[in-house]
Amino acid sequence: MRSWFEKHETLLINLLLVLCTASFLLGIWAPMLTLTKMVLISNTYSVLSGTWQLAREGQFGLFALICAFTIVLPAAKLAVLFRAWNGNRGHSWAHRHLRWLNALGKWSMLDVFVVAVLIASVKLGALASIELHYGLYAFAAAAVLIMLSTHIVQNRAFRV
Repeated sequence: MRSWFEKHETLLINLLLVLCTASFLLGIWAPMLTLTKMVLISNTYSVLSGTWQLAREGQFGLFALICAFTIVLPAAKLAVLFRAWNGNRGHSWAHRHLRWLNALGKWSMLDVFVVAVLIASVKLGALASIELHYGLYAFAAAAVLIMLSTHIVQNRAFRV
């Protein structure tokens, strides 16, 4: 006799993937931090607005790096997870791409962003202050949920 989880496994994992996607989208669009310089000038940034600001300032290398690792790679990872779970689970395409995602996943999102916030905080010191907002927490939740989803889908998609 199958357990309740086994009977509803597809639905539950799809709900987890939808939660990952919603958290990721909120995390990149929502305000993440407010930078206040000399008490007078205040700017609020999200991941998207911060990356566009880098492009406007001509910092194309940093723009490309942050876009690749905090926006494009996680979005691609979610798309592959949805396809691997809802497609032919035993198919070699899904297996190959899930292994690829597992290897690249270590380089995405949370680590890169945390290092960036740390560097900004240390470099600014007394010149400015940083106030964190809910976008940071949504982004961090997305990173953790995507790692968890990848692990679950990899373990469940290929069992016979």
